Amino acid sequence: MEIVTAHGPAEVTVDEVADPAFLLVLTHGSNGGVEAADLLAVRAVALGLGGAVARVMQPFRLAGRRAPGPAVKQDEAWLEILGVVREPFGDVPLVQGGRSNGARVACRTARAAGATGVVALAFPLHPPGRPEKTRVEELRSAGVEVLVVNGDRDPFGVPDAGDAAEVVVLPGERHDLDKDPDAVGAAAGPWLRRWAKRKTPA
Repeated sequence: MEIVTAHGPAEVTVDEVADPAFLLVLTHGSNGGVEAADLLAVRAVALGLGGAVARVMQPFRLAGRRAPGPAVKQDEAWLEILGVVREPFGDVPLVQGGRSNGARVACRTARAAGATGVVALAFPLHPPGRPEKTRVEELRSAGVEVLVVNGDRDPFGVPDAGDAAEVVVLPGERHDLDKDPDAVGAAAGPWLRRWAKRKTPA
């Protein structure tokens, strides 16, 4: 379905289930789409656990751009999208996540969205070769538990264990996390089960 935001239309693909245990909303990186292998792996695990899943193509990507633009506008659009996506699901627990830039959005907006947790795939800790330009505060200030899944060869860096509730580092994986997507899904499974048991914050 298409959702029109103040910053352009977004496209949302929803996998509905009867009486969902939770709603997982996922999004892409700045140069990708919602068919990324790691996103699909987490989607499959969520559906297997009885969760509904929505995959969001953000306005900047739907418009054909590779750069998301100002974070404030991106976050505003994300929260608008979430408001529409969540409406049919009532008060089931909300988990949000994404890969790369999408993981950053999920962390920055988690508290405002009322999420119970965040799945951050390939969190880009810093631009390649620029460790001084750290984005670690986006992780630390999410306000909810964050699961990070990164590859040990990611040129965007790997968060430290203390930067999130759990940091899973997959050997041999780079930023795409596409060598063993099942390992990405396996890392997310226990956290999705845990968050499904919680009520969404008021």
